[in-house]
Amino acid sequence: MIKRTQRIPMRDLSTMPAEERQNVEKNAMNGQIFNIFKVLAHHPQLVKRWTPFAGHVLGKQTLSFRDRELLILRIGWLNQAEYEFAQHELIAKRGGLGGAADAARALGDADIARIKEGPKAAGWNEHERALLQAADDLHENSVVSDATWATLAKTCSTEQLMDVVFTIGQYNLVSWALNSFGVPLDDFLPGAKTS
Repeated sequence: MIKRTQRIPMRDLSTMPAEERQNVEKNAMNGQIFNIFKVLAHHPQLVKRWTPFAGHVLGKQTLSFRDRELLILRIGWLNQAEYEFAQHELIAKRGGLGGAADAARALGDADIARIKEGPKAAGWNEHERALLQAADDLHENSVVSDATWATLAKTCSTEQLMDVVFTIGQYNLVSWALNSFGVPLDDFLPGAKTS
């Protein structure tokens, strides 16, 4: 991963007007506000409008947990988005956003290593290979190829196909923002600077 310089500092939420602070605090998980939201707090109206869409993609869409995380991790890796990849590697390995791990849903170390290799890595089934290829297609050409689409259409509904594209697009956007703003890793993530 490429190390980025922090360009936008984390905002002191105590200095924000109550309504704006509450919009940021709504994104807390297990009582913790992640660094991405402390940086985005510099633009409260963006946070207010973006988070409903982000919430849909993260938790209310039609793709399975595994499929969603494969897509997020692959586009994060392609963008060399250290923050995005680290956050979602942890989520993927836990099998969810918080609480006890759901072993049936969790991705293992071998999955994470293969995500970095891409769709041609040994061990993917046809559906998983096509998911990763969709991320590669969109990253490289801004369109899912006909071959990739046809393969995904064998196992995905129309809504799921749409969620594939929107998941990749959402996390491409997030990767760009994280990389450009230089959001530092949260202190609980591997590789975080401790001071």
